Amino acid sequence: MPGHFEPLPGGGAAVALDDVEISIIRSLAVQLLELIGPGPAEDAPGDPLAELFAEGPSEPPADPVLRRLFPDAYTDPEGTPGPARADEQKAHSAEFRRFTENDLRAGKRENALAVVRSLDALASEAAGAGGAVLKLTPPESQQWLRALNDLRLAIGSRLEITDEDDTDLLYRLPDEDPRKPMVMAYLWLGGLQETLVTTLLP
Repeated sequence: MPGHFEPLPGGGAAVALDDVEISIIRSLAVQLLELIGPGPAEDAPGDPLAELFAEGPSEPPADPVLRRLFPDAYTDPEGTPGPARADEQKAHSAEFRRFTENDLRAGKRENALAVVRSLDALASEAAGAGGAVLKLTPPESQQWLRALNDLRLAIGSRLEITDEDDTDLLYRLPDEDPRKPMVMAYLWLGGLQETLVTTLLP
């Protein structure tokens, strides 16, 4: 079980994590929460309808990580479109973003919060023992899977990874490269994600 998820009888998944691993994943999840930001209801406390009727942004985020997490819905799969087509795609993407991005952010926020909460509970169990076994129900496993994917997208964006060839180059980075810790986290989270996917297969 160390380093990878294994299925639990009756559904769900389990993984053994030591104190350092718990701390790393929690820190990354908190950073993701800070990047995603608060929801509309948090911006306007006391107004229960604020989130329901709030419209999202119409422009893509300036931060490249957020652009990766919340990409435009309409793009040309065959490359750069002509000016008229590009304007049409931009208008459709802006409209789609206005009505969906708040919900997407809320979902990603809840997934990251689920990771933080489960790790906080695990940390108290692991105190003094050097580590503990994280056990997830099937719904929690799904939240973890989505959060791990978001974390890898965020780190991959910072590392400017766009395809599998870029990933191969990461293995050859020298130890003194300042990106090395981020690369190790990216690859480790990828292994966790892959084994979690396997546990969820029928």
